Amino acid sequence: MAGMLARDAELLWHPYSSLSDPSPVRMVRGASGVRLQLDDGDGGSVEAIDAMASWWCMIHGYRNPVLDAAVKSQVDDFSHVMFGGLTHEPAIRLAERLVEISPEPLRHVFFCDSGSVSVEVAIKLALQYQVARGNNGRTRMLTVRGGYHGDTFAPMSVCDPVNGMHSLFTGALKEQVFGPQPPAGFDRPDDDPEFLAWAASVSALAEQLAGEIAAIIVEPILQGAGGMYPYSPACLRLLRELADRHGFLLILDEIATGFGRTGTLFASEHAGIDPDILCAGKALTGGYLSLAATLCTTDVAHTVSNGPGGALMHGPTFMANPLACSAALASIDLLLSQDWAGRVAQISAGLSAGLAPAASLPGVKDVRVIGAVGVVQLGGPVDLPRMTEAALRRGVWVRPFRDLVYTMPPYVCTDEEIATIAAAITAAVEEAG
Repeated sequence: MAGMLARDAELLWHPYSSLSDPSPVRMVRGASGVRLQLDDGDGGSVEAIDAMASWWCMIHGYRNPVLDAAVKSQVDDFSHVMFGGLTHEPAIRLAERLVEISPEPLRHVFFCDSGSVSVEVAIKLALQYQVARGNNGRTRMLTVRGGYHGDTFAPMSVCDPVNGMHSLFTGALKEQVFGPQPPAGFDRPDDDPEFLAWAASVSALAEQLAGEIAAIIVEPILQGAGGMYPYSPACLRLLRELADRHGFLLILDEIATGFGRTGTLFASEHAGIDPDILCAGKALTGGYLSLAATLCTTDVAHTVSNGPGGALMHGPTFMANPLACSAALASIDLLLSQDWAGRVAQISAGLSAGLAPAASLPGVKDVRVIGAVGVVQLGGPVDLPRMTEAALRRGVWVRPFRDLVYTMPPYVCTDEEIATIAAAITAAVEEAG
């Protein structure tokens, strides 16, 4: 395995990594349930609970028999066909299922091959919508600081321009409109002074630049890779009001928050509002294959379809891949066949109890939990190799970033496994933080 790792270091660029000074990587020998089997460097292997659900998508764990069977069955029919001029049952059934479970006004589905592409498509929809309505000057997105929406160019332009991961591209990206980050705290009331100040600032920005703005785009309730940062549903309600008042569309990026992660099936449900466009991905296929979807209202779909061009101008080669659609159908059905909300609530309670001791540790700035997301925020940058190794010695795989040590575990983790994750993170922070 050492030779294989040397070949990896010579050839492969890993996410957000340097090829000349790469971070350590570990060889995966296998995965089952919620556990990874990692090479130990001595010819053997060690097991670790995957507290990241493979970047938040493996909600049912690895080698799930239901999802395995769905993909194997589809392979026996066909693995892929182009979606231009052709269609197939898995795509039709999945679209029906998504429309059934998503917010009521969303009636139409465009399949994409990744989360970033679903955001690209959402932005295109908003721009084409405004052109079709004669608003050619509305070419900018209104968003808030602290957000993250993906790594391709249109999504990069609506990520946080200063503290995000894309500041190197300043000047090459479309200049969007950024309001202040919502005040922290899911339970913050709408008469709180910080909320009122934020609402006034964003409202003034929307009023001032209304003629330039096509849509508002945000991650609802929880900003993910921008900082694992929860905010009040009242903020979403304010953004919905601004969109209605000024003729903007409201795009909700539910790639990280969809399918139960924050405690409701879609995070917008916390606020009781509906978007005009919704992006879904990550847990959509239970982590088996890359697939995302952009959903929109009939008004958006028909306005764009009847506008210049007469079509949505996008078409990924692997959109609606039958294997991915089959996995997604199986994943959604499996999720909804169980008391997923009760399980997420149990995970939330376990993380709250297990991470609470970390709040008193030196160097810890904050400990927060929302749904099946637990976060320990440090007062400075994480020492990634030390923190990862410290957690791994306790049987848990984590992937910290910036000043955050966090977990988004698979929903199939037992209470004992959740306790193990929380204890490992707390101990790792104490040792390496």
